[in-house]
Amino acid sequence: MAVREAAAGPRGPGRDEETALLYERAHYRHDPCWLLPVPPRLCLACVLELLPEPCVSLVRKKHVLSCFRDALLRHASLVMQLVAQDQRICTHFISMLFGLLCNVEDGSVIDLCIEVLIQLTTQLKLEQTVHCLLDECHKELCNMPSMRDSLATLTLLGKLVDAIPPLADKLVMEHSNLMEHLLRGLVYPNEGVRASVCYLYGKLYSSPVAAEMLSGHFREKLCPLFLSTLDGAQTKELQINCLGWLRQLLKYDLFVSVIMNESSLAESTEGVEGPPGKTSLPLVLKKLLLSRDETLQVASAHCITAVLVHSPTKHAPAFIHADIPEFLFEHLSSSSEVLVWFSYNCLILLAEEPLFFSKCHTVYGIESVVRSLQGSLRMNNTELHKEGLLLFAEILTRQPEEIKLFTSSTMCRDAGRALQEAVNSPVLEVAAEAVKAISAFLRKDHQSALPVQYRELRALLEAMLNRCADFSQTPLNRRPLRHSEQATQPNLMEVFLSILHSLFVIVPHMKEKFSKKLASSSFIRLTLELKARFCSSLSHSDLNQVCSSFLYDMSLNLLSAPEKTEPPSQEELSAVSAFLQHGLPEIRSRSPESLAFLSDRQYVEGIARQRQYCILLLFYLAYIHEDRFVSEAELFVAVQSFLLSLQDQDERPPLTVIRASIYLLAICQDKDDALDEAVVSAIRKFLEGIPDLHLVYIHHPLLLRFFLLYPELMSRFGHRVLELWFSWEESSYEELDDVSSAGQSPLPASLAALFYMLRSSPSILLILLDLIYSSPVDTARKVLIVLRTFLRRNEDVQVGGLIRGHFLLILQHLLVEHGASPSGDSGNLPLLLSLLSLVQLKNKSEQELDSMAMKLLHQVSKLCGKCSPADVDILQPSFNFLYWSLHQTTPSSQKRAAAVLLSSTALIELLEKILALTWTEVDSPRTALLCSAWLLAASFSAQQHDGSLQVHQTLSVELDQVLKVLSFPKKKAALLSAAILCFLRTALQQSFSSALVALVPSGAQPPPAPEDTALAPLGTSQVLSLVIGLQNLLVQKDPLLSYACVACLEALLDYLHARSPDIAFHVVSQPWNRFLLFTLLDAGESSFLRPEILRLMTLFVRFQSSSVLSREEVGHVLQGAALADLSTLSNTTLQALRGFFLQVQSMGLLADESTAQTLHVSLEGLSPSTSSAEPPLDMLCLGGVAVSLSHIRD
Repeated sequence: MAVREAAAGPRGPGRDEETALLYERAHYRHDPCWLLPVPPRLCLACVLELLPEPCVSLVRKKHVLSCFRDALLRHASLVMQLVAQDQRICTHFISMLFGLLCNVEDGSVIDLCIEVLIQLTTQLKLEQTVHCLLDECHKELCNMPSMRDSLATLTLLGKLVDAIPPLADKLVMEHSNLMEHLLRGLVYPNEGVRASVCYLYGKLYSSPVAAEMLSGHFREKLCPLFLSTLDGAQTKELQINCLGWLRQLLKYDLFVSVIMNESSLAESTEGVEGPPGKTSLPLVLKKLLLSRDETLQVASAHCITAVLVHSPTKHAPAFIHADIPEFLFEHLSSSSEVLVWFSYNCLILLAEEPLFFSKCHTVYGIESVVRSLQGSLRMNNTELHKEGLLLFAEILTRQPEEIKLFTSSTMCRDAGRALQEAVNSPVLEVAAEAVKAISAFLRKDHQSALPVQYRELRALLEAMLNRCADFSQTPLNRRPLRHSEQATQPNLMEVFLSILHSLFVIVPHMKEKFSKKLASSSFIRLTLELKARFCSSLSHSDLNQVCSSFLYDMSLNLLSAPEKTEPPSQEELSAVSAFLQHGLPEIRSRSPESLAFLSDRQYVEGIARQRQYCILLLFYLAYIHEDRFVSEAELFVAVQSFLLSLQDQDERPPLTVIRASIYLLAICQDKDDALDEAVVSAIRKFLEGIPDLHLVYIHHPLLLRFFLLYPELMSRFGHRVLELWFSWEESSYEELDDVSSAGQSPLPASLAALFYMLRSSPSILLILLDLIYSSPVDTARKVLIVLRTFLRRNEDVQVGGLIRGHFLLILQHLLVEHGASPSGDSGNLPLLLSLLSLVQLKNKSEQELDSMAMKLLHQVSKLCGKCSPADVDILQPSFNFLYWSLHQTTPSSQKRAAAVLLSSTALIELLEKILALTWTEVDSPRTALLCSAWLLAASFSAQQHDGSLQVHQTLSVELDQVLKVLSFPKKKAALLSAAILCFLRTALQQSFSSALVALVPSGAQPPPAPEDTALAPLGTSQVLSLVIGLQNLLVQKDPLLSYACVACLEALLDYLHARSPDIAFHVVSQPWNRFLLFTLLDAGESSFLRPEILRLMTLFVRFQSSSVLSREEVGHVLQGAALADLSTLSNTTLQALRGFFLQVQSMGLLADESTAQTLHVSLEGLSPSTSSAEPPLDMLCLGGVAVSLSHIRD
């Protein structure tokens, strides 16, 4: 007893706690030396006996273990002195703790055991103890029936190797069969187990010796398992541990080669799936870059860098083909300095590969680089400054001259200002990098955007020269109550209401309709006023009971048959029934008192709360049926106080109460009143506690406005509210999609309210864009029509950039998620693309393509490249977008855009396949797509030829099939014929010398006749057949087709005249041409003033074909033109008339001086300013095909 008392120590504060640390059953036997003299007063011998004892509670064991850990941390030397005195004690401690670890399931106890084991092992520093622990782990893993039970052991091993790095080599050499257990763990369907395996592997491969010994194991077994584990990881823990392991592997050239070789087997050419079961590291890292987790983004960029440093030339193409650069450029706008730095680093290494530039990644990302550089220079991070400038200098230096980086003077100016700020940096190393970048920036092709910013350039040069000198010195109405005064007699009203109430039972199939009629006739107000007037002093209890029963049944009837909301569930009706039964008899006050009661913020108990629920519900039902007998402003305030009271008491109201509260707030809110932030937060909290918003949604414009007015509600519920709005809208809005009547027809009231909100908050458009992509097709089409109508009726609202930016994000996610065949999961993508085309059509012509436009071009071209010709619903709007983008911009931007599109080999290959369908599918549903394809091909060919752009893939077209289609045209295919003519005209203008278009024969062709050699690749018979075909097309008198025919005929005659003038004059002099001309002129008095006829006559005059158009007939045309009111003619007609006059004059066909004078006066009046005719639109959508009139005509 003396020993026991001595060991227990003096009694006092904390005595009970100390007792909990002692194992009473055995402590009396223990030598006092095992009791620590300092807090925590722990007996180590008790720890050894208490922890393995099965009758001791887990809670107590956890407490003792926690105190033992604290003692190890605070009094390490004292504890070690006791434990280390005998190796058997050490071994026993280790075995006991390991046994506890393997036999408990509580996660916190497991973590404690692991922590204590690591502390003991590292502080004892005894090799035998380490061997003991390793042997225990090995034995446990070998005897484990399931890998799930191995989680604790694997976690311990990983942390043990982390704490004692030399153990990695020992584990690999002496416990090599553990590797097979780790392989089993890597394929086990539990991410916790796999995470612990990856963690341990990462620690093993951190040792060079162990890594070398495990190289064969990795190459033969681990590599594909590792990549598939990384690709399929869902939990953050597994993702982080996989990336940690990967970083260790990427330190060694051998493992980089093995991983990239394995990845190359999984990768494929653009638009083709790789082998099943294979995983590509670049694609996995791209997915992590696209995640919204900054840690994963940084780790992914770090791993890309770690691969590239081994050999940029060898490994960069794989990352470029995976489109990694575009995501790295996007991350340059991140607020994370670490992510930006790693993105810079990766891009610098990728820039060493020419493919980085030929794939136009720099065109895609240059604006991001400039903006990032401007932002980083405001940070106090010298290394970030240097890395950004180094990337900028690399791009400026290596960019091919034929593809401009800066096509607008604004972008060029911003770049110059960023460099000027950098060169003035007080840090000389930053300034030195800036000087190198400026030198590359001053290259001529970088300064060709007009107007050139000479003043800005001068300031930049001066700043650079001044700095060079420094270098040398240093190293939401009230209505009247329609009832007579007699109605206020209590007994009479009691009978009256009882009769009304009985009707609910007598005619049950009419109760809902009858209740609505009563509510809209102010019977809720009448009943409440009766209760307040006669029942307030507990008198007329029978009347109170009748009133309460009447309101109870009418309320439930109204709730059971809602018009603009989902009918409540039986559970919800039961909850309403309960609080109505308890609360309605208690309501005997007038409206002002009821409002005050509803506003009470003091603690509200159960029966009082049910009374509040009843008051709120009655006001809600009255308002829904247009009986607004309570002041809107006062009700607005009262409902807010009610909601805050619920929040203060942490109560969750019934769904009906939430629905009523939100509806009343939305209806009562004045334009100038706004909810307090606390109320908005309370509403959000209540809404987040319900399964879905449709349970409380009411279809009303003011409710929609309510959710979209407050950012906190819009960000969380805006998407679902708008989705519900469109699903409840009964109209399909198809009548609004008629462009010809859209400007005149009035908008439905619901749409007018939505448009008002869209004008005040354009960011709502982004939600609508998401709805088009993610909603059912019927809903998505409604949204699309609404957006189209809004954009057409609100030309002044500039939202193109907003829509295009969000569409870019959607498209990026689609291409990453659905890989090589987005058409298989396209959903509503065609609707989105048609909207994008409309936005593009709204753009002003002759406008530079900004960075966003270039990114969209890149992504849409990629999307097209992953489609097949059968994907018409995707390709048609995509081709329209590409075509309008090319023809609605300046020449310099056209060249830049064409370079981006031509770099997509998959797009060119697709275009070739579609063009080949022309010969078999005329008059098919694909005709519109064929039209767009021919127009795009003509545009690509012209841009490539004029700009000498690099060709990555040739476009093969069968020339004899083109000529055959035009020589024997089909009916009802005017637009297709016009598009093919446009293509042929381009080829003729280029003398069939395009580097892009390869004109090939359909099959074996006989050798050309000697007289056809000069016309090659055309033959004389082909030329004559083509001319007849053009004449037949002109007789159709289709304006667009006529433009195309005349333009093609002009190009054909120019081509023939250059090679065989005799054949050219022979073609023009054919008698059929005169018949053709008079057939065209036989369309009215002024038909000769149509531009295509004027151009045709000009052609005949030029080639001196008097047999077609005589000198006298030319004089008649001139006299008719002199008598015409030229101010009513279009600029196109004026231009054609001017050309005709000048040609007549140059050919000397003027009969006398008076004709010459008439011609001179006419020419003086032929300026564009004299025309009062409204200029026609150049960009049109004909039959779903994007068309530029100037492209067809000129």
